[in-house]
Amino acid sequence: MKYKRLGRTDITVSEICLGTMTWGTQNTEAEAHEQMDHAFDQGVNFFDTAELYPTTPVSIETYGRTEEIIGTWLRKSGKRKDIVLASKIAGSGRPHIRGGRDISAATIREALDASLRRLQTDYLDLYQIHWPNRGTYHFRNLWAFDAFTQGRQKAAAEIAEILETLGELVKAGKIRAVGLSNESAWGTLKYLRLSEERGLPRVASIQNEYSLLYRQFDTDLAEVAHHENVGLMAYSPLAAGILTGKYRNGARPAGSRATINTDLGGRLQPMQEPAVEAYAKVAERHGLDMAQMALAFSLSRPFMASVIIGATSMAQLKTDIGATEVRLSEDVMKDIAGVYRQYPMTL
Repeated sequence: MKYKRLGRTDITVSEICLGTMTWGTQNTEAEAHEQMDHAFDQGVNFFDTAELYPTTPVSIETYGRTEEIIGTWLRKSGKRKDIVLASKIAGSGRPHIRGGRDISAATIREALDASLRRLQTDYLDLYQIHWPNRGTYHFRNLWAFDAFTQGRQKAAAEIAEILETLGELVKAGKIRAVGLSNESAWGTLKYLRLSEERGLPRVASIQNEYSLLYRQFDTDLAEVAHHENVGLMAYSPLAAGILTGKYRNGARPAGSRATINTDLGGRLQPMQEPAVEAYAKVAERHGLDMAQMALAFSLSRPFMASVIIGATSMAQLKTDIGATEVRLSEDVMKDIAGVYRQYPMTL
């Protein structure tokens, strides 16, 4: 396991981050604890969660359950100081979470205190804005995204209020570092500019979707990451399981996420099928496990802070963590580049 410094902080994180969004629905508390034990034993020191979780499916009945499960593990294991723990405040639009209100100074304080109670800790190493108030092109919203509907003064004022509040919480010792999620290049740079102008906490990371099938980070945000030292925490690096190959030829394995969320958040649709077949053939041609090839590719990206994996079984978890031992040859990378040129945007 390799470790990297998170942004310009003094926090060091494993190149694999353990994702948790199935815990409390697809996974029991005991299964989640087993995953945390195994991941920790394999050198994973970075766990990512959110007040919204679990998401398979999202519901008012299970809201916050994932954080509770992590909290019982932290209490039982005594490993809080050995773990880099990240969580997120949900953005607006979820009626069962604070009435769907926007992120503000008041909702940040309310959300953070609730997360800390569920997690049974008095601080978070990384606290992230799950999605911006002004809207986002992520979550399959690209086709309808319109930045020109955003109020310039309102968007700037909201970011300033959020960052000022996070700064106060850092001073209070409740947060060590701050991060963004489902953000754009402009949003990230706005936070960075304000942090420099006002002496506020600097954004340490950005958690956006990234996989062989979804590579929007490769352009503007990659440039931001390089010049500003804000690494990517990649979520859905297996495209919600599509890049394991288990949904090829219309398959729907029992208990899989596609039996709960039938289109996998808009990912499981005909356009991705030829690209997945092409990537599967690359893996087969080079004797690689398809999932490990996909994860190894993400791990190889120079802007990557950590790749977030998620599993519903121990076998899946072991395969995913095993990707850290896979090195993709120049021939594999050339074949991947060829598929990408043919299928540049499939999700």
